[in-house]
Amino acid sequence: MLQLTKRTEYGLIALVHMADRSGTVVSVREISERYPVPRRLLAEVLKDLGRANLVESQRGATGGYVLARPAASITLGEIVCALEGAPSVSSCETLAPARDGECELEPRCPIRSPLHRIREGIWSLMERTTLSSLVQSSPLVTLEHPVVPTRRNGPTEPQA
Repeated sequence: MLQLTKRTEYGLIALVHMADRSGTVVSVREISERYPVPRRLLAEVLKDLGRANLVESQRGATGGYVLARPAASITLGEIVCALEGAPSVSSCETLAPARDGECELEPRCPIRSPLHRIREGIWSLMERTTLSSLVQSSPLVTLEHPVVPTRRNGPTEPQA
């Protein structure tokens, strides 16, 4: 349902790397050599994050980027907004209004309200998720036995 752009993924990779290296100046070269991220695109993404005051650039031979604020005060919502704007769920949210700023289907639309609540829930979660929570090394979910859906109508069963 929600899909982040490559730019945002690369920005998140860079920011998590910087947060993990807390206070250390990190170069575009270092990040692109550590992760399979195109150097040129990464440099553009970091400039955008700098314009959003999420990172600060350091010039010179030992230059690079550092977080502008502590990782605990930078949210996923800020990062996504800086790189791609607030996410939309349905195409009707991105279409031009039909007349007078209103959607022609709005009075009878059966999906607008539920999708709007879902979008707001996702956005709320992004605004509560901090960069420091993304840095934590423990995975949120681990599966010893992957759950594979079956074609039966019953619940899924772990694979042995």
